[in-house]
Amino acid sequence: MDVLQLDISGRPQAWISVREAAVMVACDAIAWTLGEPCAVLRGGWNRVTGRQSRIEVPPILAARGAIPSRAWRHEPALSNPKLFARDRFLCAYCGAHFPESELTREHIQPSSRGGRDHWMNCITACRSCNHRKGSRLCEEAGMSLLYLPYVPSLHEDMILRGRRILTDQMEFLLASVPASSRLHG
Repeated sequence: MDVLQLDISGRPQAWISVREAAVMVACDAIAWTLGEPCAVLRGGWNRVTGRQSRIEVPPILAARGAIPSRAWRHEPALSNPKLFARDRFLCAYCGAHFPESELTREHIQPSSRGGRDHWMNCITACRSCNHRKGSRLCEEAGMSLLYLPYVPSLHEDMILRGRRILTDQMEFLLASVPASSRLHG
């Protein structure tokens, strides 16, 4: 389980470990939090009070300080696991559902013809359909796309990273995901 770290304005920044979040809590580096504590870390015993120290870690926290420059990036990095998750593990040509090991990154405009490795030019395809299309355009191969590619938002990207996301975290992220996103279905 990881903690969703936001900047002070509420934009997702990273998934951090419970221990990293506990350090932030202990150092008073948190501006605000959301959700009920997802973990409690216990420390040593105080000789004077006889009480054990403890830190409650929230599932979502906003770090104090200036908004980092990476907060203004407009496009998440493309990776196969995130691409396959965006496309719900469905082949864009035959529409069948496959495990990740049987999927490939398919370039709508083939790389050999100047197609870029970009969210808007890449879709998920099974090995068979990818091989059948080869380095041809969809029209040349007699194949059509069952869905269109899109660039995920920053909030979608945090979901697509494949973490075990807690309910509080998912609700927070989905609240900012466009209604047209495949992640709502």
